[in-house]
Amino acid sequence: MTGSDGPIRPGTPAPEFTLPATPDGRQTGPGQFRGRPVVLAFYPADWSPVCADQMALYQAAMPEFERYGAAVLGISVDSLWSHRAFAQAEGIRFPLLADFEPKGEVSRSYGAYTPQGQATRTLVVVDPAGTVAWSYLSPAEVNPGADGILDALDRLGTERQVVAR
Repeated sequence: MTGSDGPIRPGTPAPEFTLPATPDGRQTGPGQFRGRPVVLAFYPADWSPVCADQMALYQAAMPEFERYGAAVLGISVDSLWSHRAFAQAEGIRFPLLADFEPKGEVSRSYGAYTPQGQATRTLVVVDPAGTVAWSYLSPAEVNPGADGILDALDRLGTERQVVAR
């Protein structure tokens, strides 16, 4: 269940979606990573200090996420152009998806949208089969860190060897 009662609950099939990931029209969504865990990091806005710290932390933690074979997708209602500039400024290399039009549609489907028109600071781990394994709503002013995500990935038992690049 989603909505005013908080983020989507574990055990719920993850709503399918694709959202714009780049200005050239490339679309990305969790279904593209079926067979792997997916971390959905909903956040209120590019350029806010807490969001910048949170997304930079996930970029720094990418080797840990990769140990589990997990893909990370950042999602806010900001535009592709804002995401592009924000990612370049912060050194973020994982996809930032624009839940821009219709505004907040995906965020709403995950119970991660505010009446003020922003995504909440919600984390969701989707298991390799496409079911929500874990979700967490953080206060807007608090960086939730990566520990909860890593614990959820650990519980999935999907730890893998790091693949040489």
